[in-house]
Amino acid sequence: MSLELQPLGLLAETKRPLVIAGPCSAETEEQVLTTARELATYGCKIFRAGIWKPRTKPGGFEGVGVEGLEWLKKVKEETGMLISTEVATPAHVEAALAAGIDLIWIGARTTANPFAMQDLADALKGVDVPVLVKNPVNPDLELWIGALERLNNAGVKRLGAIHRGFSTYEKKLYRNLPMWHIAIELKRRLPNLPIICDPSHIGGRRDLIAPLCQQAMDLGLDGLIVESHCTPDCAWSDASQQVTPDVLDFILDKLVIRTIAQSTESLSTLRRQIDEMDNSIIELLAKRMRVCREIGQYKKENNLTVVQSARYTEVVDKRGAQGVLCGMSADFMKTVFEAIHEESVRQQLEIINK
Repeated sequence: MSLELQPLGLLAETKRPLVIAGPCSAETEEQVLTTARELATYGCKIFRAGIWKPRTKPGGFEGVGVEGLEWLKKVKEETGMLISTEVATPAHVEAALAAGIDLIWIGARTTANPFAMQDLADALKGVDVPVLVKNPVNPDLELWIGALERLNNAGVKRLGAIHRGFSTYEKKLYRNLPMWHIAIELKRRLPNLPIICDPSHIGGRRDLIAPLCQQAMDLGLDGLIVESHCTPDCAWSDASQQVTPDVLDFILDKLVIRTIAQSTESLSTLRRQIDEMDNSIIELLAKRMRVCREIGQYKKENNLTVVQSARYTEVVDKRGAQGVLCGMSADFMKTVFEAIHEESVRQQLEIINK
């Protein structure tokens, strides 16, 4: 599978990383222009601000709407920066293009909806404007690619992707799990597709933005879209994940930009995927062992034996069958879960013998 793509054609495209920066939301004309002026002094070439903000629940700040497009036009006139915003409906597309928006992106919730993506593809038919597509909220690579295909089939050739991480109901270090291997696999399958990292939405905290930016560069991603606000603590949305323009400049100045291998099919690229998957496996095993220790505590309090033979047999048989369905041998699965069970028993014995 391949897409018919052309370069994004943006000002800073020839040098990694391509940087897009600005506040999560356009709140007031003063806030937008103040932030833009500060970013411009640090050399930022592409300004971003949300005009329409999809909220999880009603009642929150849902963006200033069309009025904010006039503020973005003033940013372009005064600073010379390109301007960008998120669209979610054909009406948004029409208003953004009428205002001279240079770049649009499509949010994670919209990407997850094929009907919405087709509506946007139809609205963008014949339009020569760069479009970036965020990954869907759930870790579904095919859904992400499908959204890109819909746009490409409608004649949108200047396409890119935004990796913003994947939602989880669990409390984790990150707001959205990076799951880098999915972005890497997208790059492997669509080597000419630029992929921009969104460290603000992955991290959810401003102290995580710098290391996430570096990791994105280390993995060969093409650019960064970072939320930057003149007074982030006072932001009307996502205050905790925005940085001031001077802090963003410091982060970008400290980035180490490594050379990308010519072939995305190279062994090193595939090994990076393995490394990310192994990290995920270790995290899941650690979580499983925490649950096992809680079980050990329960067994201690209720004077139960550590080994429950029936339960052990059930686990090995079920996981073996699941492994076969996923293309692995029953013997391999038996070996893996015997080792996991042995470690689980060891940890429960520690709890009981304390």
